[in-house]
Amino acid sequence: MPTIGVAVAIPEPWASELQDYRTALGDQTATMIPTHITLVPPTELAAGDVRVVEEHLAAVAAHQPTFLVHLRGTGTFRPVSPVVFVSLVEGISQCEQLAGAVRRGPLDVELDYPYHPHVTIAHHLGEEELDQAFEDLADFECEFLVEDFHLYVHDATLGWQPSRDFALEG
Repeated sequence: MPTIGVAVAIPEPWASELQDYRTALGDQTATMIPTHITLVPPTELAAGDVRVVEEHLAAVAAHQPTFLVHLRGTGTFRPVSPVVFVSLVEGISQCEQLAGAVRRGPLDVELDYPYHPHVTIAHHLGEEELDQAFEDLADFECEFLVEDFHLYVHDATLGWQPSRDFALEG
């Protein structure tokens, strides 16, 4: 049974910058997780469901327009969850709409928490490292046009691997 995820990839040079920061902070999983904004969290599928999911994602992408994302500053989910992230200051509603459209049909998955688009930069680290990430990237800022989203498949050795891209055409 494959485990999949759906996400907006953060483009270069920011993807590497944020991933390298996460690695340097001591997050051992960082090299196995592309820098992203989650649309669908890790979800197990039956082997035959991948094609159905791909068709669903293609249909969603055909009706969704491109949009601007502006990342700036940091936020945290503490004390509920040990996560520090880079915040979206523009593109929030578009990510919410896209995530809502993607999480229908074969990807109608229940979320553990309300959807909040963000880019994780520290996860499951000590309080000191989480505080450091919150402070170090408080001035981080970038803007980019979201023109597509990606289906990722989890590989036990390589981590999250992009499987297919879906261009926004709406």
